[in-house]
Amino acid sequence: MKFRLLIYILALVVLNSCSNKENSSEETTTTTLTVPVENLTFKLNGTFPHDTLSFTEGFLVHNGQFIESTGSPDDKPQAKSEVGILNTKTGKLDAKVELDRSIYFGEGVVILNDKLYQVTYKNQQGFIYDAKSFKKLGDFKYANLEGWGLTTDGKSIIMSDGTSALTYLDPNTQKPIKTIIVTRGGQPLTMINELEYIDGYIYANVWLSNNIVKIDPATGNVVANIDMNPIYAAEKADNPNANEMNGIAYDHDTKKIYVTGKMWSKVYEIAF
Repeated sequence: MKFRLLIYILALVVLNSCSNKENSSEETTTTTLTVPVENLTFKLNGTFPHDTLSFTEGFLVHNGQFIESTGSPDDKPQAKSEVGILNTKTGKLDAKVELDRSIYFGEGVVILNDKLYQVTYKNQQGFIYDAKSFKKLGDFKYANLEGWGLTTDGKSIIMSDGTSALTYLDPNTQKPIKTIIVTRGGQPLTMINELEYIDGYIYANVWLSNNIVKIDPATGNVVANIDMNPIYAAEKADNPNANEMNGIAYDHDTKKIYVTGKMWSKVYEIAF
């Protein structure tokens, strides 16, 4: 009886596996395993100015320059959806791209293969620019209902959309290659926002939490959490109009990490 039951269960597993296969080449990676989450500490190494009008949505370092993209909420008429180079002495953004705020809300950016990619919030629309001149080269569509953060592992574009999913896009076609589901403690983690790829892991802001999570891209598991509320509290004390943390940048040459937030007055250099 137990043998027949075992055969029946195995048959169900095989049938279920076959029914889940799709004709699409896109893969989905997920796990329900509960893995320990390490609590990492950090050290503050310095600061430089940041424009309090910049509603930060994307943040990265490229060739020694800080590239920032910003959004334009309806309740903040002075905010603009721009992409530009951050002046570390003044905090001002030397805007190279500006979107029509009546149509688009700018979100994350990433640079890969000398091209800068930008996504928008709810238009399912992305734009491609030359990374040196910022000249527009093209645009693309994606199926995700929203666009949030972008980063790269050097091969693919990795996009967050506010859910627990991270979508890998082919940089040449901008089509999805695979999706990983981010889990913490065995449960899907949503509200994943701005992204940065550092030494084989994806680091992500979690919207409204002022926490950064470290994600293993092979499994989607959150393997570490960094509580950034002390920095948020310090920023808020000096700048009461500051919104939540959103922005992680990694300089691959100097191995330095920088964080900031929406309408923050400073960028903070930290070390985990």
